[in-house]
Amino acid sequence: STSNIFTMAKKGSSKAKAAPVKKASKVDPLFPSRPRSFGVGGNIRPAGRDLSRFVRWPKYVRIQRQRAVLYQRLKVPPSINQFTKSIGKNEAASVFNLLNKYRPETAAAKKQRIKDTAAATAAGKEAPAKVPCQLKFGLKHVTTLV
Repeated sequence: STSNIFTMAKKGSSKAKAAPVKKASKVDPLFPSRPRSFGVGGNIRPAGRDLSRFVRWPKYVRIQRQRAVLYQRLKVPPSINQFTKSIGKNEAASVFNLLNKYRPETAAAKKQRIKDTAAATAAGKEAPAKVPCQLKFGLKHVTTLV
């Protein structure tokens, strides 16, 4: 448009204004000012670029993304894959009732059982039943048992 090309000079006094006095700023030797390169491939990143890949995401976000990638790349054996699915509340209650019967004996109960066995053998009677069946737990312990 031609109206933007031809503009008139602004009205005002033709006297030259006094330049504002600049303070002599002290240059910090630790942080020297370096000129920025505004050209292509310079110091300034272009606006509008999606930088979400370079964000430092929270740990739980990173973990769940890494897990998703691993599950895509690996073939998980069924014996391990069974632990990815959770059990329902009713099923869990019945399992816990079953496992409660095989709960490991407490230290006091074990001490009492050993004392009873020792008393029975001292009296010359037949020793009572062996150690009751109990549930084993702990990853290292179970793997050594298997």
